Amino acid sequence: MNRRKLDELGDYDVRDRKRRRTDATEIEDRLESLINRVGEKSTSSLESNLEGLASVLEADIINYKGKILKILSECAVKMPEKTTIYTTLVGLLNAKNYNFGGEFMDLMTRKLKEALKGCMWKTARYIVRFFADMVNCHVISTNSLLKLYHSFLETTREDNSPQVRSDTYVYAVLSSLPWVGRELYEKKEQELELLLKHIEIYIRKRSRKHVNGLRVWKSDRPHPQEEYLDCLWAQICKLKADMWQEKHIARPYVAFDSILCEALQHHIPPITPPPHHPDNTYHFPWVVFRLFDYTDCPEGPVLPGAHSIERYLIEEHLHNIIKEYHLERKICASALLEFPLKQKIPLEYMIVEVIMAELFHLPTMRYIEICYGSLLIELCKLQPSTMPQVLAQAVELLYDRIDTMNVCCLERFVSWFAYHLSNFQFKWSWDDWIGASQLDHEHPRGKFIAEVLKKCMRLSYRQRIAEVVPEQFDCFIPPKPTCNFKFDPDTGSDLPGCDTAQAIITVIKNKGGPEEVLKALQALNNPVKDVDDDSPFNSMQIEVFTQTLLFLGSKTFSHSFAGIAKFIKVFETLIGGHEDAQLVVLRAIYELWSTHHQMIVMLIDKLLRTNTIQCATVANWIFSSEMKEEFTK
Repeated sequence: MNRRKLDELGDYDVRDRKRRRTDATEIEDRLESLINRVGEKSTSSLESNLEGLASVLEADIINYKGKILKILSECAVKMPEKTTIYTTLVGLLNAKNYNFGGEFMDLMTRKLKEALKGCMWKTARYIVRFFADMVNCHVISTNSLLKLYHSFLETTREDNSPQVRSDTYVYAVLSSLPWVGRELYEKKEQELELLLKHIEIYIRKRSRKHVNGLRVWKSDRPHPQEEYLDCLWAQICKLKADMWQEKHIARPYVAFDSILCEALQHHIPPITPPPHHPDNTYHFPWVVFRLFDYTDCPEGPVLPGAHSIERYLIEEHLHNIIKEYHLERKICASALLEFPLKQKIPLEYMIVEVIMAELFHLPTMRYIEICYGSLLIELCKLQPSTMPQVLAQAVELLYDRIDTMNVCCLERFVSWFAYHLSNFQFKWSWDDWIGASQLDHEHPRGKFIAEVLKKCMRLSYRQRIAEVVPEQFDCFIPPKPTCNFKFDPDTGSDLPGCDTAQAIITVIKNKGGPEEVLKALQALNNPVKDVDDDSPFNSMQIEVFTQTLLFLGSKTFSHSFAGIAKFIKVFETLIGGHEDAQLVVLRAIYELWSTHHQMIVMLIDKLLRTNTIQCATVANWIFSSEMKEEFTK
């Protein structure tokens, strides 16, 4: 055979291998798409789609078993809202291929062990939930699930481990019971009672010293503020009283009971929680936020009670949607409004309550603050007939309860509300709040309105805000921002340093550099020289220079920043790193812009970024006795 024919045969072989690889990739992509999209809107019923998909996957298990296992295990964790769909699919595959079900169990067990070891608690919780629901599909035996539960609850008996560790494991068990509680009740009632008794003993003895620091309101009226584990325990007790029957979880495996009940079951391998390590991180506790009850909702679907398991399931699903799409407000808003079973609940009320829960989450918000404001605006756009009214009702309820609101939450409320108003031309039923103008000037409602108007002014301008609100709100509108230049020749010509200030103005206007400015400042004597001959800095020079430079740049932020950048060497020379000298700079800024807090904040931030002043100095100045009048503003 000649070389040309050999080359041609080699080309055919390469093309054939590429074609096989391409075909395999296309099939894997198709399988992934089919598995990921099962349960989405379709002309066929969910049951028929699951049956068809199970047949397709069974035929491809021989060649693509690894890929199918990987996809199913990822879906179990990343799509918790479709847990029952995927457990049904696994149950159908297990009924047809017992070995495949065993390999899937081994894979999920490994993932659970890795999640526990890596402190990936949400992943671990979703896997435990998946295991629980696989009991309903006859993939896992009830005994092995109960053993897993008890191994998790053993953490409550550990010595020298933090409470938050045992809380995390107990929460994983409790949060999975809505899926499997009925099955355990029917087949293992005594064992279930023993399990619940163990949890009850732990719930009663655990410390709650942290709760006060996580409460949005100091008062429990009108809604008790419960810590998350206490609330979930109360919801599980209510579910137990209802004979473990809930109305929210879709259970497609019921349609295949005749097939699934004949399948052989697997056992979860023994899993022991890894020992506590000082470097381990656990879920931070939180207090469940409650804003609405059924009396706040108009005629229509009834809002589930605070201790109904449906309330927990719906809220968790909504929180998951926000977590998944919080960076894409339009997608997130659409996903929230397309919530399944939305016809059975007052969806707008529950969405607003969940978003407010995220906004007021303590000690810190989970996502950036702008996320919540932009998401609520998008919801108002997509649902203009109902969402603005529900949001307005929420604001009124928050305003009514503002007297006992946590200060951090009050600040977030102010910031969000001002931002929201700025997107709706600052229109609000201000007349309903006129009564606040008659209250003591230190009352939280008056403080709230004053802070909102101050924030609104930053997002607009003072005259615009003054025209929007009633005349009675004049006491809340911030004074007109003015630059109070201490060394103005028309008002302060008798002050020491006035002549030097004018000389500096001349130098800077003539485009002089730092050297010329320092030379002009040499004419000023140190006012503390007679008291302390060893004073390392001249406070008069610092005050005159700071006020003069920022007065010349008072037209805009950019002018001020440019002046600081150009004469940064003057600041460094005059201050020399001394904290007392830095305090002189801060006092000079405050005197110059006492009626323009935003300018003060921006200038101090600029000086911090240039290392002209230090953070510790700013903190000491803010909390000094000379600033006590600002503490309650």
